[in-house]
Amino acid sequence: MDATTEQVIAQTRKWITDVVIACNFCPFAAREIKRSSIHYQVETGSSIEQCLSTFLQECKRLDEQPDVETVLIILPQSFQAFDQYLDLVGLAEKLLKKKGYEGIYQVASFHPDYRFAGAPADDAANFTNRSVYPMLHLLREESIEAALRRYPDPDSIPAGNIDFARNKGYIYMKMLRDSCLQTD
Repeated sequence: MDATTEQVIAQTRKWITDVVIACNFCPFAAREIKRSSIHYQVETGSSIEQCLSTFLQECKRLDEQPDVETVLIILPQSFQAFDQYLDLVGLAEKLLKKKGYEGIYQVASFHPDYRFAGAPADDAANFTNRSVYPMLHLLREESIEAALRRYPDPDSIPAGNIDFARNKGYIYMKMLRDSCLQTD
């Protein structure tokens, strides 16, 4: 692993701990950090074909490595434009279906400029999905379902996240996310 890859992974881990876990955006993430069951795959290619190839390779990793609970495919040098990134997410979802992974794996999306449909760009709620880099998050559907069964009110998670982010405000949420780029 070269220094750039190590730095990208360190910044992503910091974002998970300092934003996702600290803000409780995902009440299940802390467990996976503690278990070291997250695989971080940095993809430096910029073509859709290369990124989808990596996406499919990571599906196979999940097939072959049951100790890996989830995969983050981090795209530090590509898909900076949010609309272009959304096209990639759509193609990844179609690939899951085409390759027989529908119902087995699910893709979640995180992007530095994430914007919920109809939301203004400066809505702090967007930071619930704003990451330090564009990334595709592969999750095991069976694990999601099991975690949600154990959680007292899973339907309240998105609204709680939005309320939290809006109460903290845009400036605070941006500062918190951007501080994750400051790693040693």
